[in-house]
Amino acid sequence: MSWIQQHANSQQSRLAATAVLSGAAVAGAILGYQAIRREKAVHKLKASIPDINDSHYAEKLTEYGSAAAPQLSKEDERSAALARRAQEGDYDDDLILEQLARNRVFLTDEGLAKLRSSFIIVVGCGGVGSHAAASLARSGVSKIRLIDFDQVTLSSLNRHALATLADVGTPKVHCIRKRLEQIAPWVNFDCRNELFGGSAADDLLGPWQGQKPTYVLDCIDNITSKVELLHYCHTNSIAVISAMGAGCKSDPTRVVVGDISLSTDDPLSRSTRRRLKALKVNTGIPVVFSTEKPGPGKASLLPLAEEEFKKGDVGELSVLPDFRTRILPVLGTMPAVFGYTIANHVICDISGYPNDYNAGGKGRDKMYDGILAAMQGLHEKLARTEAGQDFVGLRLPISKDDVGFLVDDIWRGKSIVSGLHNRLQLILWEKPARGFGPDSSWEKEGQKFIPIALKDLVCLTKEEAIRHEREVLREGKRPEDIYDEKTVQKVKERMKEAEFYENYR
Repeated sequence: MSWIQQHANSQQSRLAATAVLSGAAVAGAILGYQAIRREKAVHKLKASIPDINDSHYAEKLTEYGSAAAPQLSKEDERSAALARRAQEGDYDDDLILEQLARNRVFLTDEGLAKLRSSFIIVVGCGGVGSHAAASLARSGVSKIRLIDFDQVTLSSLNRHALATLADVGTPKVHCIRKRLEQIAPWVNFDCRNELFGGSAADDLLGPWQGQKPTYVLDCIDNITSKVELLHYCHTNSIAVISAMGAGCKSDPTRVVVGDISLSTDDPLSRSTRRRLKALKVNTGIPVVFSTEKPGPGKASLLPLAEEEFKKGDVGELSVLPDFRTRILPVLGTMPAVFGYTIANHVICDISGYPNDYNAGGKGRDKMYDGILAAMQGLHEKLARTEAGQDFVGLRLPISKDDVGFLVDDIWRGKSIVSGLHNRLQLILWEKPARGFGPDSSWEKEGQKFIPIALKDLVCLTKEEAIRHEREVLREGKRPEDIYDEKTVQKVKERMKEAEFYENYR
């Protein structure tokens, strides 16, 4: 106690206490001044916001932070009013048939009637989806559901079919509806300003006005949503067609329609196929894709800037979880080509007009057959050399579909050594410890079967395969002895991919 009194009475202690109190007073004054300034700034900002009235319209933002349905101009209001009457039947059917006259003589009355009675869902209303929706409405489809959570941005205008500067900041679904009602007022639109996901599929892809969807158009560029949509449609037997990547493409003559198992030369196609394969969906979904290959001077996916990685989780840069963070280079014309190709397929399919194209498969089936035949011949030759006898009926556990999967999905349609795309072969990466002859356990059952796994095979050109056969399979050299470390490491990585997806064969 005496120590406390002694220091309390000292001049040094009194000075220290005074300094502390003074500092606290100054800090309080500064904080108080800042609080007053902040309050005045907030008050001024609030005062600058006009009252909500006829001149200043406002709506709540959606859960995705975008604007809700935009306020209509006087002209748009008149168009919307006409559309409401037309959709209720107050519109001369002869006028509709006159507007659809060219489609009518092309598709016939019966075909046009099927198209007019259809209900189509467009999921994704950006560059591809907007052009597809516009073509469907102009061609006579009377019921269209539009699904997209996003809003029009300035960068959308280089490829969106219907958006104008006045639409920037408004939902894409309402932008499309507003414009198309001015073109085809009798078309009924069901706008869903929502993000498609598997949990919402029953509602978003469900019936409308008692009618189940005739067709679903997948125009999504997010891989997770795309796979969920395609898997749902495939599982529930809903007709669907999907657009693969239009980014980095520039050759409209290379855009084709084919089964998803045939789509190549596109990272979005590859990722979609792999994920669907894991869900046991390998075929049966038509897709629009480009066979154009990348090359010197062509656009490519831009790498994310290093400074963005240093800031932390790059996923935080995306609009929503699992959405891409890179900006894809897109030539404005190519999404339109994809969109019109999708719409063309759907219009012909619904109306019964013959679609006899199979451009997506031309040449590739023949290539797969050739690779499979070469692989069969090589193993028969190796087994005969090793055992000194012919093996009649020797079989490989590899199908043409397996060849297509390995060549296109695992080895990206090119040699792992040189990167060349021509004269490809599949060959064992290492000489098997058990030899090249048939499995003895299967021979007891009367089957001459060589146990080869997909992960054992590597893609080379024909010339590279000849050398590999001589040095690795016949002379017994290790691949590490003849290939550089980078190639060997790449092979190991791809083999792990093949091993994973082999579980879903």
